[in-house]
Amino acid sequence: MARVTVEDCVQRVPNRFELVLLAAQRARNISRGEELTVGRDNDKNPVVALREIADETIELPRIEQDLIKSLSRSPEPEPADEEVLDLIPTDQNIFGLQDVSADEESATLPTEGGEDLTSEDLEAAIEAELGGRAAR
Repeated sequence: MARVTVEDCVQRVPNRFELVLLAAQRARNISRGEELTVGRDNDKNPVVALREIADETIELPRIEQDLIKSLSRSPEPEPADEEVLDLIPTDQNIFGLQDVSADEESATLPTEGGEDLTSEDLEAAIEAELGGRAAR
């Protein structure tokens, strides 16, 4: 088994810190199931990644893009505030697509007996039920 040294890899990636980041990302990619480009020889993923970098069998710009993608965080969607929900007209919240914009005088409600009750009749019925104490 040939030992890989940092000196072998620094010739390909001059910055040691960048080398560590790229090798770690490649090791994560290997653990996720990407194919190896060199023989494993009972080596662990970080050693295999360094050997691949030293032998130039992987594309470093692709590994760098994987690293950038893994480090970037997309903002989480914000939950809908009550203010946003208040922007939706109440009629749509309650009645869906039903048209509730008809005049109050022409609005009718069915009663148990089958006859239609107008809003004026409803107000009178409520006032009678409350004993004349209906709030206006």
